Amino acid sequence: MTAQALLRDALSFEIDGAVRLDRAALSILPELDALAARYPADRAGMRLHGNPALTALVQPGSILQRLVAPRLGDAARAVRAILFDKSPATNWALGWHQDRTIAVCAQHDVAGFGPWTIKAGIPHVAPPFALLERMLTMRVHLDDVPEDNAPLIVSPGSHRLGLIAEDAIGDSVVRCGTALCLAERGDVWLYSTPILHASDRAVGNARRRVLQLDFSADDLPAPLEWFGA
Repeated sequence: MTAQALLRDALSFEIDGAVRLDRAALSILPELDALAARYPADRAGMRLHGNPALTALVQPGSILQRLVAPRLGDAARAVRAILFDKSPATNWALGWHQDRTIAVCAQHDVAGFGPWTIKAGIPHVAPPFALLERMLTMRVHLDDVPEDNAPLIVSPGSHRLGLIAEDAIGDSVVRCGTALCLAERGDVWLYSTPILHASDRAVGNARRRVLQLDFSADDLPAPLEWFGA
């Protein structure tokens, strides 16, 4: 997998579907470090829910929620949280893909929602794609992410291609190109949830902790409910 590292200000959310917000989470790094320390360091990814420390970080009016409100509105809320901790002991690569599922409290048969899966004991479902297109994903960096520390790779503009068939993903990446989402500790990346993205294995010895949050301003059709953060 190859990608071209772009300048920090080279990507525009309006055009490319991704933007870096320099040092946007710098003031809450102590709280983020304390949150991450509550979880084991030997697991690659942990789905977070119901932690009062996390609730405080994403509640309406919080620093993180205010970063998405200009694009989603004041009703934007965190609907899923995952802590990724990539290290020499837990190192992995992720191929090109779109995020196509959401986390909900319980499975219910609702038109347009499906198929269903269970991840870490949590029901996940593929919603109508238009709902995903209205969502934002945030990555809050607790560590520096230079080129050798497995930065996220995105395919700029691919969020405008709709639901991409698996056998068309490779051609879509070639057509849209690639960009590395380099970061420093305290930086935040925002991207349109359906954007094509991937990551390589880290080649250095540093940790790469990322708090990933999905935000939505939509209510789900009853009786479905967001799992939340």
